[in-house]
Amino acid sequence: MANLAVDLKEKSTTKPKVNVTISNAFKIWISALTVAFLIGGYFIVERFFTGLAATNLSSITPWGAWIAFYIFFVGLSAGSFLLSTLIYVFGMEEYERVGKAALFTAIVCMIVALTFVLMDLGRPERMLNAIIYWNVTSPLAWEVHFYLVYIGLLTVELYIAMREDLVRAARTNSLKGFIARFITFKNATINAATKKRDHMWMKILGTIGIPLAILGVHGGTGTIFAVVKARPAWHTALFPIIFVVSAMVSGTALLLAMYIIKKKVQKQPVDRGMVVSLAKLMVGFLIIDLGLQFYEYLIGWYGLEAEHLDTLATMMASEKAWSFWFVQMFLGAVIPITIVFWKKTSQNVNALLVAAVLIVIGIIGVRFNIVVPPLVTPVFHELPWGNYAPTIKEWMVSVGVVAMGLLIYSFGELLLPIEETSDEVSHNGK
Repeated sequence: MANLAVDLKEKSTTKPKVNVTISNAFKIWISALTVAFLIGGYFIVERFFTGLAATNLSSITPWGAWIAFYIFFVGLSAGSFLLSTLIYVFGMEEYERVGKAALFTAIVCMIVALTFVLMDLGRPERMLNAIIYWNVTSPLAWEVHFYLVYIGLLTVELYIAMREDLVRAARTNSLKGFIARFITFKNATINAATKKRDHMWMKILGTIGIPLAILGVHGGTGTIFAVVKARPAWHTALFPIIFVVSAMVSGTALLLAMYIIKKKVQKQPVDRGMVVSLAKLMVGFLIIDLGLQFYEYLIGWYGLEAEHLDTLATMMASEKAWSFWFVQMFLGAVIPITIVFWKKTSQNVNALLVAAVLIVIGIIGVRFNIVVPPLVTPVFHELPWGNYAPTIKEWMVSVGVVAMGLLIYSFGELLLPIEETSDEVSHNGK
């Protein structure tokens, strides 16, 4: 009997063993990303030794591909976070399957965005100066501090969103369990009171984050451009608003594409209703964005300011016009809107995946058209025109930075409870 009692005690205290299963597809994915990161890493190291000589940047065009990617990923981050607020603040539970993924995506995209800024800095070792020596009259200095607060808020909100799953995982004898025990409190529990408390804090943090993301993060990024009076194409009050709406477009598209791709790779069922609803939301944001851009271009043309007209001509009627008409408008707008509204494709998950991917590509085109045409156009006609195109080294550095972000996200999804299960979706916050 004593032996039986000891046996029962050991069984009750032994942690269940849960192994992290890694599929062959995941191994291939990680291998490809690792190769891309190592190749890109070589050019990143070279850039730090040779400086900006590795780029086609000049005093005429001081910003290029890396700044375009920077505002692209800040937009992805802000859009992903704002989508999460629809779930945690406004109670739109039909999107709850992508809730934690939205928060984690927002964090990873900010890491990637700030890495691109680091690549672009002529003296990257001075990056802390903007924090230490805070010029309160500088929008850029404010933006740096907004980013820090925003990343901190995202991290806390993601932790609270995962807390219940982390407490469960901490009871298992696995790598996930080890990580969960490392980042959770020893006496952490789950009960009705803790669930209610977590739900309350998610709503509070999400509510605080909405003005932070809109006014401080991506609206603030737009403000950095809008206050440059020497560039008429940027110097409008509408510019920061366009940045925010564009962020909602790209963030929704990215999360939709990631969700569908992940489910198909894992051979799991796709929530068609959520996908169709997200696609309509995505295109709704896109139509608003197109309307704002139309008025931005119309007012620029109607003002008849020579520099503004030259910028529009560079964007729409020069050898660079393919980026505007083909990438931004045709791939990024016409095809996705057609797919979502055409009856034959509006309920087709594969077609909606294509629409989401094309919108993400189109927004990359938007970011390049924001940065490059206004800079290659001279402020005065007597000055020389710029002629910027990214070098191979700039592209390879970009590949390395993006691969880094994808590696962080992939390992995060593997080791943290990012993905919502059906049971979590139906009981969260109850």
